[in-house]
Amino acid sequence: MGFKEFMKSRSGLRVDNKKTTSAATLTLRQSLWPLTLVTILFFLWGFAYGLLDTLNKHFQNTLHIDRGRSSGLQAAYFGAYPLASLGYANWILRHYGYKTVFIFGLVLYGIGALCMWPAGLNQSFGGFCGATFVIGSGLGSLETAANPYLTVCGPPRYSEIRINFAQAFNAIGTVVGPVLGSYAFFTETSDDVAALQRVQWVYLAIGVFVFCLATVFFFSNIPEVTDEDMAFQVAQTHVDEQDRPFWKHYKLFHATLSQFTYTGAQVAIAGYFINYATETWPGTSNATAAKYLAGAQGAFAVGRFLGSGIMKYVKARWVFLVYLSCTVAFLAASVTQTKQAGIAMLFLTLFFESVCFPTIMALGIRGLGRHYKRGSGFLVGGVCGGAVVPPILGHVADMRDDTGFAFIVPTMFMVVAWTYAVAVNFVPAYVSTVDKVGESTIGLEGSDSKDEEAAMETHHDSSAFDEKHQAVHVER
Repeated sequence: MGFKEFMKSRSGLRVDNKKTTSAATLTLRQSLWPLTLVTILFFLWGFAYGLLDTLNKHFQNTLHIDRGRSSGLQAAYFGAYPLASLGYANWILRHYGYKTVFIFGLVLYGIGALCMWPAGLNQSFGGFCGATFVIGSGLGSLETAANPYLTVCGPPRYSEIRINFAQAFNAIGTVVGPVLGSYAFFTETSDDVAALQRVQWVYLAIGVFVFCLATVFFFSNIPEVTDEDMAFQVAQTHVDEQDRPFWKHYKLFHATLSQFTYTGAQVAIAGYFINYATETWPGTSNATAAKYLAGAQGAFAVGRFLGSGIMKYVKARWVFLVYLSCTVAFLAASVTQTKQAGIAMLFLTLFFESVCFPTIMALGIRGLGRHYKRGSGFLVGGVCGGAVVPPILGHVADMRDDTGFAFIVPTMFMVVAWTYAVAVNFVPAYVSTVDKVGESTIGLEGSDSKDEEAAMETHHDSSAFDEKHQAVHVER
């Protein structure tokens, strides 16, 4: 094979979404390598998010801005998400596939990281926000592809377990970020220029690593999952779910609202954790508070590993309900507590937050069939709640000069997210869709030949299939 042929075989461009492939019935063993690569991406954006939380307080100190303005970082980061998930990244995903979006997102992430250098040279908070927006665009693109890919790459029965396990490495990244930030950003110095230079060097290293990882993805074989593959999976587990026009999938939009409010609350809590610790526990330094944040993110990671293990034996929807209910309870308690008790409430809040985001993602896109990629874009777009809630919290904290009281804001948003957890457990239409996939045998050892035969029959009978779903093709 010549060089041109080799490069063409690795390009992965232009995916035929009307073709059923073997990716529809991948086993755990067959999906191991691509899932390993994608899991690295989860660590990356967890690390970026963890750094963002420490930068919030760091820029308050070095650039002398108030709490409300510092939330511009979160607004820039998460404000980029819907542009990616509902716009360019989703378009690329539907036309060119998952692999292309992975590479595209990594390149954007790398460019954004390098843009931190000139922002630091000019000591420009606006420049940092611009670079953060580019980073958010890259990570939003990665999430647009990575979250749905994890749920479909392998047996559908274990989709929640896969995404929660991978997201646990995302949580590890959120631990490493604040730890690095506590040592790199919060050293005892009055030299603001030197403090900003440390930010530049950290992001330069990130940019170089990300470009190297993009190269690895380019030369790796990543199985593509087409729209027809998803229609096949739904046909094996649901009755006429794929016949619905996209805009009638109301369960998806409820999940998107839940994702919006949950993510907004989660980001606000982490973004102002250091402010909360230093204000409610007098004598606590910024560096110490950053270490507390890292510890809370560690509890978050433990919660995800534990939650993914529990889901092997207990239905994911029940685990989700218990975790999110506890999140609301402990977050509400943190509003009135101070010192050790307040920090303990936030530790417990982050522990129980752990499974919520990936489980909303996995449950929200069940039953979408050929609308899977578009639907996942809406769920990832819900992450833009992280651009909305932190500024509200920051504004309330500035008005009352009390970050602890301001935590009532994420509590209210978290209650809205909780309504989806209730619905998937007690509303029959929600429960039916969720549980049918949970009983699927697609991709399990021993059922491979049967699934492949069914997939081939689906492909060979495409003319009848297309006629049956003509309305869907027109709507799409």
